[in-house]
Amino acid sequence: MNFTNEKKNIGKEFPEPLYDIQPSDGLQVVILGGGCFWCVEQIFDEVYGVESVVSGYSGGSSDTANYESVCRGNTKHIEVVKIEFDSNKITFGTILKLFFSVAHDPTQVERQGADIGPQYSSVIFCTDKQQFDVSNQYINFLNESKVFTDPIVTKVINLKDFFEAESYHQKYAKKNPTQPYILGVSLPKLQKLLSSFPTLLKPR
Repeated sequence: MNFTNEKKNIGKEFPEPLYDIQPSDGLQVVILGGGCFWCVEQIFDEVYGVESVVSGYSGGSSDTANYESVCRGNTKHIEVVKIEFDSNKITFGTILKLFFSVAHDPTQVERQGADIGPQYSSVIFCTDKQQFDVSNQYINFLNESKVFTDPIVTKVINLKDFFEAESYHQKYAKKNPTQPYILGVSLPKLQKLLSSFPTLLKPR
């Protein structure tokens, strides 16, 4: 991840959103895509106030919402996670801060590292206008502040559908901690979250 003048303690250095969404009764939902959904799911599963994280697909149609089809890269689907969170414990803006600072590199076009293809695009699928506006404002602010050496390419899209992924993808990193991909790609992100944002974690 290419930060300008990167610091060891990202939690203190990474800027907060200028605007946020007020807490509300009930759970708020956002759909995020940042490369392989195994990695993004593992990050947000550890965050206080996040009630559930489900891996899935968004952007395409129901008939291609399966792993085999999505991996071909021509379905318009993106690997995403559906995050349900208690906005009285963690705000939408803080979710975005973790998404941009820890969960993935938002400057990579249709890829994350060695995972290449449009299904690995950086995207925020918004469930309402407030999410759409706050997301765009934060991206503009991060770009203007030159937090990254390259411009953010994250797409901000109004959500149409979310399709839950196959059962074997759910909690994959937690169930397969010694799998080479998890050790090499997902674990470093988790370690960055634990060291940079200890106050945002669920009790361990």
